Amino acid sequence: MNILFALSMAGYIGSSLGYQGYIVLQKRLIYRVSSLVLLLGFLCHTGVMGLQIAQSGHLPVQNLQETLSTFGWAVVAVFLLLQIRFHLMVLGALVAPLATLAVIIASILPRPQVQLAPFLSSLWRTVHIGTLVLGLAALAIACLVGILYLIQEGAIKEKKRGFFFRRLPSLTLLDSVGYASLIVGFPLLTFGIISGVIYAQMVHGRLWSWTPREVFAAITWLVYAALVHERLAVGWRGRRAAMMTIVGFVILVFTFFLFFLG
Repeated sequence: MNILFALSMAGYIGSSLGYQGYIVLQKRLIYRVSSLVLLLGFLCHTGVMGLQIAQSGHLPVQNLQETLSTFGWAVVAVFLLLQIRFHLMVLGALVAPLATLAVIIASILPRPQVQLAPFLSSLWRTVHIGTLVLGLAALAIACLVGILYLIQEGAIKEKKRGFFFRRLPSLTLLDSVGYASLIVGFPLLTFGIISGVIYAQMVHGRLWSWTPREVFAAITWLVYAALVHERLAVGWRGRRAAMMTIVGFVILVFTFFLFFLG
């Protein structure tokens, strides 16, 4: 497992460097090699997770160390799926470093012994956190695309269109990818919160306790629900949607760490 984990980390780091090289040099060969290295790292990471599941009998989302590692895997998985539809090549320059950061932090965190609850509550905890991690990964992609959107919009407004304008795709494509990521991530976030309420009932005998983590979870859901509503009902596009996506993800990350550290 250690060798596979090292290979996955090497793949993420190598692809991060490669994607930055692609941004600067705009050579398609660099992009293809970087994508292949990222895929190899992802496959090694998948092998690590498979071994963890085989050894422990549960999805590796039982503590912060496991969950961060799984988040790194999930954000790459969502990115690879989006690439099939949108081919947004420059996005790898943000996704690969994010996955690398998550995996590196996971590798240095302590690995506490997991005390599993009875089967049913343990299953629901896995469903709860696992679904949230997948939703977090999709919404992370939406946030990264929102950042690219704001950068490209700023470049377009400049009289002398410089470095980024020639290297980033159209605002229409960026908005479409951000919307697709949001539509994937929001239902997963919703189901994750609902399963968390069910888990709280199983473990604590109450559905809602008004703890800080629950309050921030509700705030996070309301922010994204408002964004989805405005995009579907009002037709929000562009800068406002991008900024709200970024704000929502900042709150979501805070809520995520509050869950494990609060």
